[in-house]
Amino acid sequence: MTSLPDLTAAFEDAGLIDVAYTIEPSPVGDLLVAVTPRGLLTLSYNNDLSPIAASISPRILYVPARTDSVRRQLEEYFARKRQSFDLDLDFRLARQGFGRRVLAATARIPYGQVSTYKGVATEAGSPRAFRAAGTALGANPLPVVVPCHRVLHADGGLGGYTGGVERKQTLLALEGVTG
Repeated sequence: MTSLPDLTAAFEDAGLIDVAYTIEPSPVGDLLVAVTPRGLLTLSYNNDLSPIAASISPRILYVPARTDSVRRQLEEYFARKRQSFDLDLDFRLARQGFGRRVLAATARIPYGQVSTYKGVATEAGSPRAFRAAGTALGANPLPVVVPCHRVLHADGGLGGYTGGVERKQTLLALEGVTG
């Protein structure tokens, strides 16, 4: 009888794994970490693989070793030993056009600092599209790494967060942002 690790190796050798994933515990709850040969595909607060299967490939397999770099960097971040991520990112689950420009602008917000929805909309090239920026951030497939938790309302209010406002507060506090 062939064991599961033997099957995983056989699938890898045959090039049959398009997406490798694991579940990583963190101070903000379990995170679904999914990677492709292009890079980190998603970091999700829910463990639903169906969007990946529908959009990218149904050839998804639990292969924690392929996520080692992401998991190590997340552990360092949550231990306050890392302020930025050095990862290749696969943006295929992100919105196109303006949405992707919003994520790029958000990725440039430094650790421990914040911006506003209007600020990221301006950086993305459409200053009046702050509501659309919020929508794009709500669909961010790479929270924490693309730090949408660092985006606030113009009045300093937290706004929404795909993982819930409590997680946003926790991430901001981790980075020393108080409000």
